[in-house]
Amino acid sequence: MSAPEMRVGTGYDVHQLVAGGPLVLGGVAIPAERGLLGHSDADVALHAIMDALLGAVALGDIGQHFPPSDPAYRGIDSRRLLAHVRDLLAREGWRIVNIDCTIVAERPKIAPHTAAMRAAIGETLGLATDRIGIKATTNERIGFIGREEGIAAIAVALLARESVVGSP
Repeated sequence: MSAPEMRVGTGYDVHQLVAGGPLVLGGVAIPAERGLLGHSDADVALHAIMDALLGAVALGDIGQHFPPSDPAYRGIDSRRLLAHVRDLLAREGWRIVNIDCTIVAERPKIAPHTAAMRAAIGETLGLATDRIGIKATTNERIGFIGREEGIAAIAVALLARESVVGSP
């Protein structure tokens, strides 16, 4: 008799806002005066989601898989990195049940872009959009996020794979 093995992982990422760069969140370019600074495209939402997925199955974090010291990842679209994580999980027999991500930012407004983010993430992961939650909140003008110096994201993911009852 078999029962699915279930795992939960969490992820967090934060990047500084700077003038002149693109703002990419959840795989979607968002019109904004400032973008996020990072080695890749600095997509905090996808980075938090990847860490949640990797953490759920004890496969490390994105810094281990995509080190910022590696020039191959300079400016890379984080959807490409997410696709790599998807493939890694599939090779290990894991399937993503659902993802939930909260983006913490004072500006820009995130709500007008959540449907596009869910679609981009779903397309990359091969996951129905009703299994992807994207929400936003502010930091109530408190701290570095409240001063609009950066944007953060927090994610949780549930994964499952078939296993035999009683096996480790």
